[in-house]
Amino acid sequence: MSFSLSSPPRVLAIHAHPDDVEILCGGTLALLSQLGCKTFSVSMTPGDKGSAELSGDEIAAVRRLEGAQGAKILGAGYACLEFRDLEILVDNDGRRKVTEILRKIQPDLILTAAPVDYMSDHEMTSRLVRDACFNASVPNYKTEQPDPAPLTTKIPALYYMDPLEGTDWFGNRVTPDFIVDVSTTIETKLQALAAHASQREWLRRQHGMDEYLDSSRRFSASRGAEAGCAYGEGFRQHTGHPHPHDNVLLDLLKNGIPS
Repeated sequence: MSFSLSSPPRVLAIHAHPDDVEILCGGTLALLSQLGCKTFSVSMTPGDKGSAELSGDEIAAVRRLEGAQGAKILGAGYACLEFRDLEILVDNDGRRKVTEILRKIQPDLILTAAPVDYMSDHEMTSRLVRDACFNASVPNYKTEQPDPAPLTTKIPALYYMDPLEGTDWFGNRVTPDFIVDVSTTIETKLQALAAHASQREWLRRQHGMDEYLDSSRRFSASRGAEAGCAYGEGFRQHTGHPHPHDNVLLDLLKNGIPS
């Protein structure tokens, strides 16, 4: 590989809400954990608006615990950046928060939200992560934290997960650059998703959905069918300047960690 990896490689999956990583890249993150990568799952918010019965603080406490449990099942560490649900904005405060977590984790590879998705929190997450990838190595960009982490030493390989249900605003199917075969980790993915019990109840009330796990399995199966495997997860790679053009993710999954 022309792209230099840490030993072991460090992988960050970062999305808006505590269950988004499990839904959209849980199988891939589990594969990378099994491979020996140091993996992290980060949610921008604690899902503090996701209840009709509990207060924001109460449901946030529940969902942070569920996020940590789901991440643990995938073999990843967990953190929440404490943005507020439905209130993520692209501004300098947001950039500083996301830049700081990149400096703390020092990822080689990042999996994040699709640039176009069904809700603003997802799209704002995508933009903030993209900006932070660039900002994190800039010496004069200060995150204004009391104990700031050191600069990153390289621009990470950046990948966008599928949007929810694999469609854009108009219901048009989004075509991924490639699909990762997650047939061997689909049950781990679904076990991690099942840890988010409070979200299942919220979706049943708010969206009329009572098939949290089944819908995730079906979408993974549909992506898998496109690639000739039982279950898959789709990704698009950000290859604009100055990100790596090598497909670091597929190289890792195909060839393992370089010796």
